[in-house]
Parts: sequence; C-alpha cells; structure tokens
Amino acid sequence: MPQNNQPIFQEYVSPEEVNNLPLTYYEGKIVLIQDRDKINEAVKEISEHKVLGFDTETRPTFTKGEFHHISLIQLAIPDKVFLFRINHSGFEKSLVDLMANENILKVGVGLRDDIIGLQKLHDFNQGGFKELHDYVIDLGVRNTGLRKLAAILLKIRISKGQQTSNWENPKLSYNQLRYAATDAWVCLEMYNLLDKKGFSYQD
Repeated sequence: MPQNNQPIFQEYVSPEEVNNLPLTYYEGKIVLIQDRDKINEAVKEISEHKVLGFDTETRPTFTKGEFHHISLIQLAIPDKVFLFRINHSGFEKSLVDLMANENILKVGVGLRDDIIGLQKLHDFNQGGFKELHDYVIDLGVRNTGLRKLAAILLKIRISKGQQTSNWENPKLSYNQLRYAATDAWVCLEMYNLLDKKGFSYQD
C-alpha cells in the first residue's frame, strides 16, 4: 500500500455534498432465499467467488432492553445479490461455514456488530472478513459509515430510508429488498474500485 502524507481520497464529505450526489440503487438480479432447502445451492454458487459484498439487517429496537437477532444476510457477487432471510430459514451450517471461510473475502462496513450478531445465532470462528473503513483510513479517509464511504469512493448517494423498517415482516417490500441489496453491492463496488486502483486487501 502506498505510504505518503497526502490523502489519496477526499478526507471528509459533508451532508450537503452527499445530498448533491445522484441517488443510486442496485439494479441487478436479487435472489431472495427464505427456505432452508435453497440455502446450500445458493452458498455453492456464492462460494465460486473469492470476494463478496457483505451486510446484515436486524429489526430495529425502540425500547430499552429490547433485543432482536439478525434477520437478513446480504451477499453480493458480480452479477447478483443473495438475500438470506435467516429468521425464516435458520442460520444453516453451509452459511456458517461460509462466514468462517478464510479463503473467501467478505467486505463490508461496520462488520464487528454483524459478526457478533451472527455468533449469537451460531458460534463460529470468523474468517475472511475485511472492514472497509479500517482499510481506507490508511488512504486518507476520515469519515465513517457506509453512506459516506460510498459518497467519497463511488461518488453516489445511497438511501438509508429503509434502515429502521421491520426486517421481520412476513413479506419484505420491494423497497426493503432493493435497499438491502444495494448495501451489499456498494461494499463490493468499493472493494473493486480499490482493487482496480492497486490497493489490494491481499497485499
């Protein structure tokens, strides 16, 4: 990784700058997995790729002491995003093994809480997770959070409108599916940008 005193990317982005960027959503194929018997086939396809965009969603809490488990795991590959409704299907062994696989990168933002949340469902030794913020801070970026990193690196604005929606609804809305897919896709796009510029996680 290059070492110099000049930031490679914009250090900070203001809310006003973010709001002036084009609102962008994932427009590719979304594969929703709700049934246990569909998980292994999906994981097999995903495992053919060495880098995955990663995120999770959890039903928000509005009352002190309230707790909800992770409802959704999002995994992005180049041509589609898989959404696993683990509150319906369970956190199956093949998914757990994928989370522990050191040979497949799972890139995302704010991964610590995601990993802890998944480990509450099934204990595993996480492998291959790469925190985007920890990486780009060495490239001069001081902002945190997926929305601001997407603005700095990709020059796009992503919506957070569905962030506090109910991810345990019997049926997820189109806006929820698109929001969830966008977050994982953006993580993969940011990784691809960094990789294209020669800043490889595997250096």
